Amino acid sequence: MGETMQIRTRGIRTTVAALAAVAGVAAAVVPAAAATPTSDTPRFLEPADLPPHPSSPWYAAAVTAGQPDPLPMCVGDALPSTTTHREYWTEYDTNAQQLTVEGRSEQWAKDFAALLRKDLAGCAKKLMQQDPDITATQKYYGRLNVEEGADVYGIHTVSAWGSSDIGLFSVGRDGATVTVVRWGQMGTFQHAQVADFKATTVTAVNKLY
Repeated sequence: MGETMQIRTRGIRTTVAALAAVAGVAAAVVPAAAATPTSDTPRFLEPADLPPHPSSPWYAAAVTAGQPDPLPMCVGDALPSTTTHREYWTEYDTNAQQLTVEGRSEQWAKDFAALLRKDLAGCAKKLMQQDPDITATQKYYGRLNVEEGADVYGIHTVSAWGSSDIGLFSVGRDGATVTVVRWGQMGTFQHAQVADFKATTVTAVNKLY
């Protein structure tokens, strides 16, 4: 399903942490502060909304104002200081993240979502430029019909020393607000819970307001 591209990559560790962050990304990180949601601010996923894990419940940190540290792989460069995020994890090596940005206008949000999609479409190539010991394969899983739409991507990385990680990403928009959902664990495309992740993405976009 989707378009597949296999590329040799250069410059980044390919562990589960690598699916959460790009090493050496130069971006200002705003000190994190717990965000206090109100009725007119975007809502975030709850642990039960994440793709079910066969052996563990999901846990979640508080919704936090500012960019996450470390920045997420491939979309991190584009995140403004006004980003709000939430981290999720299981008792094993599966983790997830939601990042939400309230834009200045609907046109700004439309352009920002397009930039994030472009970054994800070129993610494997970017990894290629950063580490000669990594092979990255990526797939595009299509567009979801929710609010102004959401797009889903998968990225698999294999290192020369044997690690293998799979990550799923989505970019969705509701009016002037854009949200990114990331899910990652050790494994291959066979271990990617694509259908469950698509359902999570639909929930994330629908829950924004």
